[in-house]
Amino acid sequence: MNFKIIGTGSYVPDNIVTNDDMAKIVETSDEWISKRVGIKERRVSVNDTTLDMGEKAAKAALENAGIEGKDIDLIVAATISSDCACPSLACMVESRIGADCMSFDVSAACSGFIFAVETAMGFLERGRAKKVLVVCAERMSKLLDWSDRSTCVIFGDGAAAVVLEAREDGFYDSVIHAKGSDDVINIPARDGCSPFYKVEPVENPYLFMNGQATFKFAVNSISHDVAEIFEKTCLSPDDIKYVVPHQANKRIIDFASPKTGIDKEKWYVNIERYGNVSGASIPIALDEMNKKGMFCDGDKILLTAFGGGLSSGAIIFEW
Repeated sequence: MNFKIIGTGSYVPDNIVTNDDMAKIVETSDEWISKRVGIKERRVSVNDTTLDMGEKAAKAALENAGIEGKDIDLIVAATISSDCACPSLACMVESRIGADCMSFDVSAACSGFIFAVETAMGFLERGRAKKVLVVCAERMSKLLDWSDRSTCVIFGDGAAAVVLEAREDGFYDSVIHAKGSDDVINIPARDGCSPFYKVEPVENPYLFMNGQATFKFAVNSISHDVAEIFEKTCLSPDDIKYVVPHQANKRIIDFASPKTGIDKEKWYVNIERYGNVSGASIPIALDEMNKKGMFCDGDKILLTAFGGGLSSGAIIFEW
């Protein structure tokens, strides 16, 4: 059993923060940010919670699919910025859209969407679900040190969702990788206030990223994962209509794309308007492309992502 995407939806906060706005907060400039990461602006939440954004994206995807919450058999949410540890984002989205089904979260940082789709595939394959809602929502702004110009200028807030429906064909294959490491990308959790816990608390409980190491890992992951999935599927770069990569850094895409043999024109990039929205970046791009009418039945789409964990993955499927 395979899947078809029958609906997409996304939501980003109304608040647009430009590079010039960022220059008022930290020592930076539009030229510095544009040249290094390719971002011109990002959306930053003022009133929206992670759940609020996930709910709005989910409802948009359901509307696009022409179905209601009660038609969903499973919800898989991907987030690293949930409003609370429990209940899960997926469970709260379920409540807000009127669904009644199994719901749970996965945590794979910027690779979250691919990990969530891979998880959903298992339920579709075993016949445990016919329609699955995959939701990715991130309020990255709450995880940032807003005095650190190397990270706060990169990320944005937003959410996106897709509805997957079981079908006999259309999914080619996927590759998923994880290698435990906290020295490249790390977001500490709160230690709490146990009177028995004697470990010194983390001084800076915000997102840490080694930029140079992240860049190297990202470029290598994309080229390796794309080569591996082509080998597994016996497909070639010419077979691919579009590549939708994780939107982390425009320079990463520029460096990685030639190594895959896929024409640069096939790579969809929108980082200049949203920044890095972690796991939500790929489904935001998919929804944007869908709204533009860019997809035709039978188009082979390649998704590729990398992120904290360290994690990475790629999927090829037909629209």
